Amino acid sequence: MKNIFVLFLFYYPLVMGIIWIIGSIIYYTKKERNHNFPEFNREELPFVSLLIPAHNEEQTIEDTIRYASKLNYPDYEIIVINDGSKDRTLDILKSIVDSYPKLRIVNVVDNKGKANALKQGVLASKGEFIATIDSDAILDPDALNYVIPHFITPHNGERVGAVTGNPRIRNRTSLLSKIQIVEYSSIIGLIKRTQRVLGKVMTVSGVFVVFRKKALLDAGMWDTDLITDDIGVSWKLQRDFWDIRYEPKALCWMLVPESIKGIWKQRLRWTQGGIEVILRHRDIFFDWRQRRLYPVFLEQVLSVLWAICWFISTLIFLYRLIFIHEYIMPTMWIGNYLSIICLLQFSVALYIERNYEKGILKFLLWGIWYPILYWHINALLVIMALPKGLMILKKNKKQFATWESPDRGLHL
Repeated sequence: MKNIFVLFLFYYPLVMGIIWIIGSIIYYTKKERNHNFPEFNREELPFVSLLIPAHNEEQTIEDTIRYASKLNYPDYEIIVINDGSKDRTLDILKSIVDSYPKLRIVNVVDNKGKANALKQGVLASKGEFIATIDSDAILDPDALNYVIPHFITPHNGERVGAVTGNPRIRNRTSLLSKIQIVEYSSIIGLIKRTQRVLGKVMTVSGVFVVFRKKALLDAGMWDTDLITDDIGVSWKLQRDFWDIRYEPKALCWMLVPESIKGIWKQRLRWTQGGIEVILRHRDIFFDWRQRRLYPVFLEQVLSVLWAICWFISTLIFLYRLIFIHEYIMPTMWIGNYLSIICLLQFSVALYIERNYEKGILKFLLWGIWYPILYWHINALLVIMALPKGLMILKKNKKQFATWESPDRGLHL
C-alpha cells in the first residue's frame, strides 16, 4: 500500500505533465501555428452583446468600459450588470453612461452572485452572441475578430456553443504576480490546448468567453447556486453536446491577486467550484453518450486525490523530520524529478506564448517558485475546500451563491 501511495504521488503529475506537453505541441502544430480563418465581410459579422458583471468595482469598472468601447468590431453593445454594489460603482456608471453610446446598465439591487447577474444580462441583451468579461479585464481590440469566426465558419461552426479566450496578466510587479504569468501560460494554457485535442474542456476562462445565446438558453444558462459560474456552464453546455473551443489569439488582460490572502481566497473558490461541479455531474457515467467527458471528470478526481496524498505525505515527512529526526531522501528525489518536468512544461508553454507576448520567456526564471509554493498551497486548498464542496449534495438549487470583489493587486 505504501508503494502504491508513493508511486501515485510520483507518476500522476509526471504522466499528466507529459500529456499536457505533448497535447499542447500537437494543438500548436495542427491548429494554432499556421491557422487563419477565412476573411469575412465586416458587414456580415453578427451583433454581439458584451456583458460585464460588477460588484463593488469602483476602482476598475471605468477603465474596463473605456477599453471595451474601442474594440475593432463593427457591431456590439456593452451591458454592465451592477450586482448590489455597496461602493460607488453604480454612481460611476450613471456618470459615464452618456459618454459611451454602446453602454447600457442593468441594476440588480441585492447581491445575488455573478451567475445571476449574467442571467439578467442575457435577458437584457440584443445579440445573437454573448461575450462576458470580468470588470477588471481589458480586451485586446481584435479579440472578438478571432473568436466570432469559430461560430460562423462553414466547418462545424453551428455546433460551437462557446469559445474561450487567452487570459494575460496585467500586474507583474510582485513575486506572486510573476509566478502567475508563468502559471496562466504553462498550466492553464497547456491544459486547455490538450483538452481541446482530446475533445472536451474542464472549463472556459470566466475572464473572457463568448457564448452562442441559443446554446446558453438550451443548456439553462448558469447555475446560480454554484460558486464558480464558468465551470458549471461549461459542463452544462458540453452535456448538451455543444462544442467548446479555445482561441489563444483572443487576448484578455486581467488583474491577479498579489497577496497570499488574495490568492488563497481565489483558489479556494476555484477548488470548491471544481468539486461542486464534479459532484453535480457525477451521473455522466450512466450515459454512454457523455463518454468524451469521462477523461476530464476522472482527471479532476485524480487531481483531488493527489492533493490529499501530497498533504498527507508532507505531514508524514515533517513528523519524521521533527520528532524522529529521519530525513527521507527518496521523497525529496521524487520532488526533484517533478520539478524538472514542471520546468520543462513551463519552457514549452512560454515558447508557444511568445507569439502573443514578446519577452515572456524571461519569466521562466520565476517559474522555479511554482513547485515550491503552489503545490503545497493547492494541497491545503483541496483539504479546506472538500467539506464545502461536498455541501453541494445538500444545497438547494434555488439558493444564490453571492460574491465579493477579489484582490486586484497591490497597486489598488
